[in-house]
Amino acid sequence: MGGTLDYLSDLLGGGGGGRRRYKKRKQFQTVELRVRMDCDGCEMKVRNALSSMKGVQSVEINRKQYKVTVQGYVEPHKVVKRVQATGKKAEIWPYVPYSLVAHPYAAPAYDKKAPPGYVRRVDAVMPVSSYGGPTAAGPQEERLVTMFSDDNPNACSIM
Repeated sequence: MGGTLDYLSDLLGGGGGGRRRYKKRKQFQTVELRVRMDCDGCEMKVRNALSSMKGVQSVEINRKQYKVTVQGYVEPHKVVKRVQATGKKAEIWPYVPYSLVAHPYAAPAYDKKAPPGYVRRVDAVMPVSSYGGPTAAGPQEERLVTMFSDDNPNACSIM
């Protein structure tokens, strides 16, 4: 009877000396990195370092965009550390398609080093005005919108 009670106690996480610790299983995820690579040697160095990581299912490298895509049961910060151990500068992919950004050519989002069709990821901050709450546009944003409006006769004609 004591053995069954110890078993149930261990199973439910109760006291007892023979507790087993189970590691939390990592989620399958896709990690995209920006890594500057100039030659086949650089590419192979990064590919070999990432392929040898535990949990990695696939490694795709687009050298023209400096983009490395790793799929598997890995943690993003460990993937970055592994690439940095090769001597390469690595960061989480900082770009998003320009269609997902409200103002893709504004100063914080526009990056001339970004691949075609991409802009720098910017955390969107909702403008909060004193009179309308989080959904009302502030006077500055409203001025910018009307500057390029077709309804405004004094609007910019470049667009």
